[in-house]
Amino acid sequence: MSGSLRRIGALLHARNLEFVRDRAALVWNLAFPLLLVIGFSLLFSGPPKPLVQMGVLGALPAAYQPLNKIPLLKLIPYGDAEKGQLKVRHHQLDLLLSPTRGQYWVNPDAPQGAMAEYLLRQAIGLPLQKEVLSGRAIRYGDWLLPGVIGMNLMFSGLFGVGFVIVRYRKNGVLKRLRATPLSAAEFLGAQLLSRVLITLVVSLLVFLVAYWLLGVPLLGSGWLLLLIALVGGTAMASLGLLIAARLQNEELASGLLNLISLPMMFLSGVWFSLEGSPPWLQAIGARLPLSQIIEAARAVMLEGAGWQAVAGALAQVALFALSCLVLGSLLFKWSAK
Repeated sequence: MSGSLRRIGALLHARNLEFVRDRAALVWNLAFPLLLVIGFSLLFSGPPKPLVQMGVLGALPAAYQPLNKIPLLKLIPYGDAEKGQLKVRHHQLDLLLSPTRGQYWVNPDAPQGAMAEYLLRQAIGLPLQKEVLSGRAIRYGDWLLPGVIGMNLMFSGLFGVGFVIVRYRKNGVLKRLRATPLSAAEFLGAQLLSRVLITLVVSLLVFLVAYWLLGVPLLGSGWLLLLIALVGGTAMASLGLLIAARLQNEELASGLLNLISLPMMFLSGVWFSLEGSPPWLQAIGARLPLSQIIEAARAVMLEGAGWQAVAGALAQVALFALSCLVLGSLLFKWSAK
């Protein structure tokens, strides 16, 4: 047991040194996520658009159809009242309307909340019950940061593990390692530990800089957020191990990694929400491991969610990571032959 730990530790140390000595990769992993958050924060830091967004719970009855004729009023259907109310609290929705209950929710501090309320009462000649919701405005940069960290976990895990192992196999490094007492499980474990450790450090540094420089909120537990990053980094690195288990061609590996990572990046809500997309597309995106990582991180950061609220998502991502790791270990080959 002690010999196995020493071999894993030696390989872990060597892999970390390889990453640190690659200055271009080191700077890219640290600077790129932060530059994305700062850049998008500056781009979307101007005054809000004149378009008024009103959420609607359920179908819109005939008496409420005049709302469809109001210019610059966008009606967004919602099936979950709590989700819509949270959007109102965070100034991401100007007003939430429940036609069946004759009730609406508005945030008095929202820039266009009063305008949405005025348009509603002018268009609908029915008595409506008003409910006031208060909450801090969530800026685009605040919303974006968990997505950028999740994206960094994905690319770092897939390419930092999968592509490296394929390169090792092609260059004969794995063939030479096979002649040592190192087992496949020890090699894969060291690769996984190295990448997870690196992604955790990078994610922590990016978050701390954004927290101090941009004032992004952290309403929940920082330890829980760190656990989400740990589970997410493990899942993405395990997926990289699975993809690289038998491949020996770097071009094929790069194509497969991009084929997996790019759709997952766009369907997981890194840059924008999928709320306006078709339901079947939202259902696919919600089941992706990256989506569950990002949604859990946003819930902790922006909503103050606790352990129980994200336990289900973390369990699913952990099960995905375990499945990839086990399958990748069974399929792993030292050489191309």
